Amino acid sequence: MNLFNKMVVLGAIVSSAVSYSQEIKNDTVTKVNYLKEVEVTATSNTNKTILSQPQSISKLGEKELNRSTGLFLDDAINTNVPGVNMQRRTVSAGQQFNIRGYGNGVRGTNGTNSNFDTQGTKVYLNNIPVTDAEGITLMDDLDFSSIGNVEVVKGPSGSLYGLAIAGVVNLKTIQPELNKFSLAQNTLFGSYGLKRLTTQAQIGGKNGALLVNYGNQKYDGFMKHTASSKDFVNIFGTTTISEKQKVNAYLGYSDSYDERNGELTREQYEDFDYSGNPNYIKNDAHSHVVSFRGGLNHDYQFTKNIGNSFSVFGSSVTSDVSSAGGWTDKSALNYGFRTAFNLNFDLGTAFKLSGITGTEMQQQNSQAISYAMTTNTADPDGYNIIGTQRSNRYSISKTNHLFTEWTLNMPYDFSVTAGVGSSYMGIESQDRMSPSTLTASYKDMISPKFAINKVFNKAVSVYASFNKGYKAPVSSYFYIPYTGEVNKDLKAEVGTQFEIGSKGNLLHNKLTYELAVFQTNFKDKMTSVAVPDATNTATLYSYVVNAGEQVHKGIEASVKYELITAENGFFKSVSPFANVTYSDFKYKDYIYQRAYNTSFDFSNEKVLGTPPVVFNAGVDFAIKYGLYGNVTYNYRDAMFYSYVPESNATDPYTKVHYETASYSLLNAKLGYQRNITNHLSLDATFGVNNITNTQYYQMVFSNQLPDAYIPAPYNATFFGGLNLKYTF
Repeated sequence: MNLFNKMVVLGAIVSSAVSYSQEIKNDTVTKVNYLKEVEVTATSNTNKTILSQPQSISKLGEKELNRSTGLFLDDAINTNVPGVNMQRRTVSAGQQFNIRGYGNGVRGTNGTNSNFDTQGTKVYLNNIPVTDAEGITLMDDLDFSSIGNVEVVKGPSGSLYGLAIAGVVNLKTIQPELNKFSLAQNTLFGSYGLKRLTTQAQIGGKNGALLVNYGNQKYDGFMKHTASSKDFVNIFGTTTISEKQKVNAYLGYSDSYDERNGELTREQYEDFDYSGNPNYIKNDAHSHVVSFRGGLNHDYQFTKNIGNSFSVFGSSVTSDVSSAGGWTDKSALNYGFRTAFNLNFDLGTAFKLSGITGTEMQQQNSQAISYAMTTNTADPDGYNIIGTQRSNRYSISKTNHLFTEWTLNMPYDFSVTAGVGSSYMGIESQDRMSPSTLTASYKDMISPKFAINKVFNKAVSVYASFNKGYKAPVSSYFYIPYTGEVNKDLKAEVGTQFEIGSKGNLLHNKLTYELAVFQTNFKDKMTSVAVPDATNTATLYSYVVNAGEQVHKGIEASVKYELITAENGFFKSVSPFANVTYSDFKYKDYIYQRAYNTSFDFSNEKVLGTPPVVFNAGVDFAIKYGLYGNVTYNYRDAMFYSYVPESNATDPYTKVHYETASYSLLNAKLGYQRNITNHLSLDATFGVNNITNTQYYQMVFSNQLPDAYIPAPYNATFFGGLNLKYTF
């Protein structure tokens, strides 16, 4: 155990001893109002309101999550969270988070990074890591319609969450209510064969509650070979054992199948040719994921000053995935635990010290077997079938993270927060076809945090913060496949962020705003380098190296206003909202080697995959006759998605810049709620997305030309639902 780890453990022991010996005092530190009393979990401050957090943290609740169908999380994220872009590769799979422009992976064929998978962002579901021990996040199997609360922490978050260089997304399922027993049946139908049936049972007593949710979701697809079929089961239970103890349990099952027709080329997209990639379709390209996720959380309050939260979790994921390149079977078992001591001490009459100290450990055992695909001689015109085996690798990934973070609340609503985390990753990879074992470890990834926050008149806050985080290489990067050697010089990427901002709750709590200005530096970005053959005339193989830096500067602002709040008026409520993001992200000292003796200088070029300007606006309203609804507007600026060499240029650094077109979307939804009897309630909805028939993309692949676009429907799509709930 190194010196830092010893200090963390010693800090926890000393803190516990102090808490038992300290005289219990009244909490005299002034508490502020919120921003509508919305609380966050990613904090060491006992005052968990957003106004008291010296960092940009976005919260989404039922209203934001259900402005559209409620089935696809990207609708809510992209409309309500400035600085975050969520895309999906199919109608309901291949989801990706892009937080403040951080790119995912290095599989790009023509540049620095790609977005084939989510790396660098840590995702949790009911305190269970969705992100595996290797650092990759697969969300195909998540039932987003069962999510009731989302919290997004933007920027490096290594002090509390370990290997989270881009940020953290905390997802919480709908929580059961105490003292209620109800049954609900929800139905939703939409364009292109969209159908969702959800059955929900809720049993609540005085000290505990249980919620069981089953969902079946189908979609025929608006393009050839894009159908989707999913089954979900979510079970959440909570019980209060005593005044000091509480236990929560979660179990989820999913069977998800999504067809893929490949990415469109630039020419296909611009010509409205949505026929797809014939190589994908011939290989029956798809993503089939079956998963179980479970977790048990125990909260215990030892004294007024010290409490502990302990979670144990596990997940099993099996998948078969095919694409134009072949077929892969993978099975993965993840398990681990997270424990945190929550500590708070009164220091005199005007000072209060609170902290969180703990550890998170996770291990994944996985096996991936890949195959070539070949013509089915029994049916040459049908789909290709599995052919010869290409590889068989068994991998073990281990991560652990020690963390401690403290907040000192002082007079005049001033607070200081400081923390530090230490992360470790170890990888072992076994080649089952030509038996050999390779290992690598990444140690001493120390992530400090420091922040100050000042609240004025219990309504406006200003803050400044510094955060750091890392992303270690995944199992496919740490060795060189051609030579079978460990890539010993490869290091973890490092991210540091400086941020200043302000939050407010003004005009008698009617107007709320958030403003953040930041600069994030990503160093040791991973890219690839080419090795020549014996004649020095061609590339023999490539491998991953650290090279270059990205500097991301940005401004994010959001505002909400409760224009009307009247129980007896025709309009019971009218609440407009808007947010805007400006991004100035550039490469620095970044040279990418695409092939032997062929390099490209990306320095001062804009980072791919992020629109410079994003703007969203809308209004929520409710009318006294039970009618409610919303209208939303989304604008995305043009963005660069690929830089490739100019084939006839004399200068080897000359590049062609490929850029998307900007677009605007207009969406609307209308609903009707009423109680039919004292026990039976009804909620009916009807909505339209893309009212103006705009061509836009669901996902754009960075550095993957000729593959470029995953399109969304360019005609308006419709949906409607009917929800019935009986409360006993």
